[in-house]
Amino acid sequence: MRTTILLLVSSGLLVICGCQKQQAQAGAPAGPPAMPVTVAKATQESVPTDVRVVGTVEASAVVQVKSQIAGQLESVSFTEGQNVKQGDLLFRIDPRPYQEALNQADAAVERDKAQVAQADANLVRDQAQAKFAETDAVRQEQLNKENLASKMAADQARTTLDVNRATARASEAMVNTARATLASDQSAVAKARLDLSYCEIHAPISGRTGNLLVHAGNLVKENDVPLVVIHQVAPIFVSFGVPEDHLGAIRRLNAAHPLAVEATLQDGANRVATGSLAVIDNTVDATTGTIHLKATFDNRDAMLWPGQFVNVALTLDTVRNATVVPTEAIQAGREAQVVFVVKPGNTVEIRPVTTGASLGNKTVIEKGLAPGETVVTDGQMALFPGAPVRVVEAAKPGSGPQ
Repeated sequence: MRTTILLLVSSGLLVICGCQKQQAQAGAPAGPPAMPVTVAKATQESVPTDVRVVGTVEASAVVQVKSQIAGQLESVSFTEGQNVKQGDLLFRIDPRPYQEALNQADAAVERDKAQVAQADANLVRDQAQAKFAETDAVRQEQLNKENLASKMAADQARTTLDVNRATARASEAMVNTARATLASDQSAVAKARLDLSYCEIHAPISGRTGNLLVHAGNLVKENDVPLVVIHQVAPIFVSFGVPEDHLGAIRRLNAAHPLAVEATLQDGANRVATGSLAVIDNTVDATTGTIHLKATFDNRDAMLWPGQFVNVALTLDTVRNATVVPTEAIQAGREAQVVFVVKPGNTVEIRPVTTGASLGNKTVIEKGLAPGETVVTDGQMALFPGAPVRVVEAAKPGSGPQ
């Protein structure tokens, strides 16, 4: 009986001790659970310093193709919107009237050549007669002095000499007149040949044709309405304006080497064309406080199109060894921007930082963070100083909640 009582007492004590232990454990405060976060390391990179604005694509040359002669438009040798090369045949005007004009001018030149030849022969004849008359006059003068010929014969010889000399001068004038007429008619031939060449209208530049403004069969006038407009799209320009505050740096840096310019289409495809700064305008727009710039792109793939709006990035300089983090790691604090830094032991610390330029989805940290430190990129809303964290893999785009 006594043994039974001792066993019961011992069992009761064990039960009481166990209950007290469970109560003690239930009353102790539990630590906060580790929050799942995604992280990234701050890296050291070379980051370009750029100015980002919106620009407009412009053709590097725009030419209105007009006719330089009047006539009937006989044929069109291209299709609207076609790429053409410099020298390609575009239009043909009826050449028959101009061919006839050329034939007449050629005939006039041949006539003038014959008249020049005749005038030259007459001049040679008259010069020979004048020379003979001069010799005869000298002889008659000498005979008169020796009383072997009369004074009348000497005077008649002198008169004949004067007449022949005048005739020779007239013949020389006729030669000059004939040659001037020949030169004039030769100019008429050149003009007629030039007009005939204008019957074929060739592309003055390489580019893309627009809408056909005058169709075959219509009569066209000299230097009248354009027949078609050609835009040169390779190379091509992008025109944009930047705040005048950057003018000094742009002029200084561009004098050393052409500044790089990137143009990104606004169609969501993220296609980027690379070019260089070509033109700095000579005045600042006092109304907007901007300086007008123009960049040139080779545009061999025809990605840029006149009239498009593009996002322009003008690279001014490159920051070497910059500390860079993903932009989503930066949060707005009460007094400054902050990042959550993961410390050893998987706890976080709030760190104020000074940010610099942004490039795509990355931002430069000028002060407050060192390369190699780990920052939280997602899950910051539930964090506080000293909060435990658990690093998880970032969700892939398009995946559902884990």
